[in-house]
Amino acid sequence: MKNERRAFLIAAGAMLAGALLPAHAAAQPEVQQAGTLRVAVYSDYAPFSARGKGIEVALAQSLAERLGMRAEIVEFPPDENMSDDLRNMVWKGHYLGRRPADVMLHVPVDAQFAAQNDKVTIFGPYHLETMALARNPARVPAATGSAAVAFEAFTREKVGVEVDTHASDFMLNVLNGRLRGNVVHFRSIAEAAAAMVKGEVSAVMAPRSQLEAALKENRQFEIDALNMPEMRVKGWPLGMAVKADSKELAAALSEALAELQRSGELGRIFSAYGVTHKVP
Repeated sequence: MKNERRAFLIAAGAMLAGALLPAHAAAQPEVQQAGTLRVAVYSDYAPFSARGKGIEVALAQSLAERLGMRAEIVEFPPDENMSDDLRNMVWKGHYLGRRPADVMLHVPVDAQFAAQNDKVTIFGPYHLETMALARNPARVPAATGSAAVAFEAFTREKVGVEVDTHASDFMLNVLNGRLRGNVVHFRSIAEAAAAMVKGEVSAVMAPRSQLEAALKENRQFEIDALNMPEMRVKGWPLGMAVKADSKELAAALSEALAELQRSGELGRIFSAYGVTHKVP
């Protein structure tokens, strides 16, 4: 049915297409190239975006479709921090010559962070990311209570983390560094999860979305939310960013996102990659 409708719109021409598409798509907001929504996503960042596939690639395509545009996906490696990423991919462009996108995804929706980056507008939270612990229940009990209780098992068992991440910093320093000898670093969450499947580590700490995707074929493991008081960052909403003066585009994207949420399509996109969608 969807393909038949698309074919009909193409055959009928631009005027008829404008009449049949949603109101916000008929009057397209200003973008760099007419008819194209250029969307920046992180590269090699499964399950969100990796080699042309992922949750945020699918989200970008759905948003563009509702604006009556095609999506141009730009995968880019992270810089030193997210403020640098916003400069390179949203409001200025990279010094090596890469032009910015119309919108960037996977941006934390946080008032303090937004105030520090006034050249962009951060909006449209579409998923609540949280820190979690995936564990072998035969070797590690449920992570409840304070860190001293929840992580006592890691004085004996090994826990995997991705290098240079919040999870790594936390596990190396919690309990006054007592767990350092049992913290094992990996290049990616997927590698850490594979090590747990092999029994090389008994648990992995990481953002829940990445754990769910990496372990979707291994249901024998448990994934616990981490709500202990020692954790400074427990969760953060993921949203979008456009240039500060792109108010019409932000409004159109917000409306398109609301349509995806109402229709259930946003939840289906997450589910397709083995991830539980959490409304911010």
